[in-house]
Amino acid sequence: MSVEFTIDGRAVAASEGTPLVQAAAAAGVYIPTLCHLPGRPSLGTCRVCSVRVNGRVTAACTVPVAAGMTVEVAAPDLADMRLALVEALFAEGNHNCPGCEKSGRCELQAVAHELGMTVSRFPYRFAVHEPDHAPRRIWLERDRCILCQRCVAFVRDRASGRPIFTLENRGVRSRIAVDRELADAMAPEQVREAVRLCPVGCILEKGVGYDEAAGRRRFEVRSIRDRALGRKPG
Repeated sequence: MSVEFTIDGRAVAASEGTPLVQAAAAAGVYIPTLCHLPGRPSLGTCRVCSVRVNGRVTAACTVPVAAGMTVEVAAPDLADMRLALVEALFAEGNHNCPGCEKSGRCELQAVAHELGMTVSRFPYRFAVHEPDHAPRRIWLERDRCILCQRCVAFVRDRASGRPIFTLENRGVRSRIAVDRELADAMAPEQVREAVRLCPVGCILEKGVGYDEAAGRRRFEVRSIRDRALGRKPG
C-alpha cells in the first residue's frame, strides 16, 4: 500500500514498510550509507544515514516508511553529523587511499567525496591493526575496516550456514576475524562476492589488485550519489 510522508517539507509517496533510505532515493533524495545494501536486511551499524524522523535522529536504513512521517535530511546539523561520522571513520583507521587496491571503488572514499570531506576534524589515532593473511585466498587488511559488519551478516558457509567472518572483542578492541577453515572452503566466486560486499579495502582476494585503470574505476565512472539515485553515468 502506498503512503504519503514528507522529506524536508516535500510530499513523497512510497510503499508502506519500504526502508526510508530507499524511499528517499526513489524520490531523488540522496542519503549516504556504508552498511546498507538494498534488498538485504538493514544493519544500522555505520549511522552515516542519520536523519531526523518525527523529531528524533535515527538511521534511515532502519526506519520503515509509514504514513504521515516527517523526515528531515538536509538540515545543517544533520549534514554536519553525517560528515563527522565519516571523518571519525578515517581518524580511527589507517586509510592510505592512493595506495589502496580499492581506491576508486571504495564506498568510504566515495561518500567522503560526496560529503565534501577534505580532512578529518578529529585527531588521527594511527592505531595498530594486525592483518590476517592466513586464509588461502583472502587477505584481511584490518587497517581499512570500518566495522560495518556486512561480511558478518551476509557471508556464510554454503554447506553449514555458519558465518565465515565474525566480530571479536568489544569497544576499541573490536575487530573482524575470519574462520580460516571455512574461508579456505569458499569457491572463487564467493571470495569475489565477499570482496564486493566490503565497502572498503579490508577484504581482498589474494593475487588480485590494481586491475582496473584509473579513470575507469566504479566511482570514477559513476558517483556513489548517482548510483544510489539510479542515475545513469553522464
